[in-house]
Amino acid sequence: MSETTPQAIKGDIHKELRHDSAAKHVSGGARYIDDLPERRDMLHICLGQSSCAHGKILSMDLDAVRAAPGVIAVATAADIPGVNDVSPFAGDDPLFATDTVSFHGQSLFAVAAETRDQARKAVTLAKVVYEELPALITVDDAMAAESYVEDPQLMTQGDAAQALKTAPRTLNGRLRIGGQDHFYLEGQIAMAEPREDGDVHVWSSTQNPTEVQHLVAHVLALPNNAVTVEVRRMGGGFGGKETHPSLYAAAAALMARLTGRAVKFRADRDDDMIMTGKRHDFRIDYEVGFTDQGKIHGLKLAFASRCGYSVDLSPAINDRAMFHADNCYFLGDVEITSYRCRTHTVSNTAFRGFGGPQGMIAIERILDEVAHDCGLDPLEVRKANLYGEGTGLTTPYGMTVEDNIAPQLIEKLDKTSDYQARLRQVAAFNAQNTYVKKGLALTPVKFGISFTLLHLNQAGALVHIYSDGSVHLNHGGTEMGQGLFTKVAQVVANEFQIDINRIKISATNTDKVPNTSPTAASSGSDLNGMAALDAAQTLKGRLIAFAAKKYNCAADHISFRNNHVYIENREISFDALVKQAYLGRVSLSSTGFYKTPKIHYDRARHKGRPFFYFAYGAAVAEVIIDRLTGENRILRVDILHDAGKSLNPAIDKGQIEGGFIQGAGWLTTEELVYDDSGVLRTHAPSTYKIPTSADRPPVMKIDLWDGENREMTIKRSKAVGEPPFMLANAVHCALTQAVRHCGDDHSFPSLNAPATPEEILSKIDP
Repeated sequence: MSETTPQAIKGDIHKELRHDSAAKHVSGGARYIDDLPERRDMLHICLGQSSCAHGKILSMDLDAVRAAPGVIAVATAADIPGVNDVSPFAGDDPLFATDTVSFHGQSLFAVAAETRDQARKAVTLAKVVYEELPALITVDDAMAAESYVEDPQLMTQGDAAQALKTAPRTLNGRLRIGGQDHFYLEGQIAMAEPREDGDVHVWSSTQNPTEVQHLVAHVLALPNNAVTVEVRRMGGGFGGKETHPSLYAAAAALMARLTGRAVKFRADRDDDMIMTGKRHDFRIDYEVGFTDQGKIHGLKLAFASRCGYSVDLSPAINDRAMFHADNCYFLGDVEITSYRCRTHTVSNTAFRGFGGPQGMIAIERILDEVAHDCGLDPLEVRKANLYGEGTGLTTPYGMTVEDNIAPQLIEKLDKTSDYQARLRQVAAFNAQNTYVKKGLALTPVKFGISFTLLHLNQAGALVHIYSDGSVHLNHGGTEMGQGLFTKVAQVVANEFQIDINRIKISATNTDKVPNTSPTAASSGSDLNGMAALDAAQTLKGRLIAFAAKKYNCAADHISFRNNHVYIENREISFDALVKQAYLGRVSLSSTGFYKTPKIHYDRARHKGRPFFYFAYGAAVAEVIIDRLTGENRILRVDILHDAGKSLNPAIDKGQIEGGFIQGAGWLTTEELVYDDSGVLRTHAPSTYKIPTSADRPPVMKIDLWDGENREMTIKRSKAVGEPPFMLANAVHCALTQAVRHCGDDHSFPSLNAPATPEEILSKIDP
C-alpha cells in the first residue's frame, strides 16, 4: 500500500480512495506472475491437446516429442505420483486424459523445454491415433440423448399447472442465451519451484489458492502443508480462475517435481480459450399465464444448460440460475426445472453472476412479452409484479425477502432518468425514421449474496503491528483488480484510526492464512473484511488493556483518533503506544475469523435461506439499431445501484461500470461458435469480440442508492462484484423493443443473445 495516494484519511471509511495498485497498473509497475524473476535453469511447459472431441485413444507416440530440440522431460498420466485429477470435487477432471478423450483440446501430456517456443513446437510432433465416437456438442444434442452431469432438478412454489389452466391469458416461447469467455487480460499462468523435502512453492493466477494447494498436493501425493500457493494479484479473473487454474498449476508442479527445476506455464491465448470453460449457454423454454393487467398468474420454466464433459461447478451454477429466475418479482405459482447437460465440449465453469444472469434474463424476456400481449408499457408490468407491490414476499426456494427496496429504487430511477418523457421521445423518433429505430428499457436487479455451499462462507485474516506502529495485513481474499485489498485495508485503518498508507498488504499465501474460500460469489469484502476487523479488534483490545493498566484508567476512557490514542487527559501517538506495548511484552499479532450467519439450505428440497441478503439495482438503457444491417449502439445508460453503505464509492462505481459493460458484451457481441465436430472457432481476439472503450455509451450516469445494509455486514456495505453485471439486461430488452418497432408491432421478436447484428437482422421483418 506504499503507493497509496497521500490522502491523510485518519481512519476514515466510506471514502473515495484510489485502488492500492492503480498507479502501478497504469505505469507498468504492477508485478504479475510473468513479471517475476526467472531462475536461470527455469523450464517452460506446454500441453499436448486432443484433436478429437470424443474418442478412444488407440495409440500415443511421443518419441519425436522427447527428441525435439530443447526438450528436457515429457509427462503423461503414468508419471503422476498421486491422483490424476484436478476437479473441484467430483473427481472427473483428469490432468491428462488416458483411455478416452472427451472434448477437443483436452490435455494429453506435458512437455518441459528450455524455452517456451521449443515446448510449443515439440507438442505438435505427437502422433495420436483415435477411434472417434459420437459427440454431443449442443444443448439440443444432450437433451435428445438425455445426457446430464446430474439428475434434473425441480423447484416449485404453489401450483403452476393449475394456475396456467385458469389464467386469463397464456404465452409460451423459447430463448437461447449464449456463453461467454472470461477474456481476462492476464491469461492462465503458473510457476512452480521445488523446495526442500519434496515441498513445492507455486505461484498461480487463481481466485482459489487453497483449492490449487489441495489439488497440487493431490496430484503429487503430498500433504497439504508441503505445498504453498501464492498470488499477489491477477490481471482479471471473473470466475475463470476459480477452478481451472488447478490444471496449469498441477502441470507446472508435476514437472518441477520430475525435473528438480523451476517451471513456468504461460498459456497461449488460443490454447487458454480452447482449454478453459466459459459461461454456461442456456436454452430456456417457458409457459406463462397472466392477467389483462400483466400480472403473472402462473409460470413454468425449463432451463437447459451446456455443462461440458465434467461436473466442475455446474450443479451450483445451475442452482443459482433457478434461485434468480424470479429476479425482483413474486412468482406465487411457479415450476422451475433445470437440466444440466453433459456434452463433449470443455466443461463450463464459474463466471461473474454464476448462473444468475441466465435466470434473470429469462424473466425479463417473459415480462416484455407479457407487456406486448397486453398492450402495456413493460415498466408498468414490471412494477405490477414486484415483491411487496400487492404481492407476496416468498421466493420460489422459500426465503422471505426482508430487505426489499426494489420498488423505491425503481421509482427513483424512473424519475431521475426521465424515463416517461424519453419513452415518448423514442416513439416520436421511430415514427419519423424508417431505417434506424430506437429502444428504451428499464430493468431491475435483485441478487443474492452468499456462497450456496455453506462451508465456503468463512474467512480468515492475519494482522501484525510492528514495534514502529506500521501494520501488516494478510487475508484469504485474492486481488484480481476489483479493489478488495484497498477495501480491507480501509477497514483495518478505520479500526486503528490510522492513515491507510501505514498498512502493508502482502500477497495471498496459503502458509499465512489456511483453508481459505475462493474469492467469488461477490463475498470478498464481506468475508475478508469481517475477518480482518476481528483480528484488528483483538489487537486494539490488547492495546487498550495495556494502556488502562499502565496509566491506571478505565478502558472506556481510552479512544483512538487521528493516528493518536487518547487516555483520559493524556494524548500519545499510536506509534508510541505500540512501542510501549512491545516493551511490555504484549502480543502484537492476531488472527481473525468470520462466518456468515443466518444462512441454511436444504438442496434436496431446494428450500431454505441460501443468501444472507440481497443487493439491488436498476438500469435504463437507450439503444439504436440499423434495420438494414442489424448494427446497433448503446446511446445512454442511467444506473442506480445499491452498494449499501459503500466502503469505497469510487471503487464500487468502477465495478458497476465494468460489470455493466461486461454484461452488455455477453448480450450483444461475445459469440462463442463451435463447429459440428466440437472445435471452438472463436478462440482468439480476431474472432471473438469483447466490448472496447468505443462500445461504452456516450452518456453513462451511475449513482449509488442512499442506504445501508439492514444486515450486520462489514460497515453495513453490500457486495458489488456480480450484481452490476445483470444491469445490462436493460440493453437486451431495449434492443428487443427496437427490433419490435421495425415490424408491424403485432408480433413480438424472439431475439436471442448475443444480439449480434446477424441475430438482430434475422428477427427484423423484411
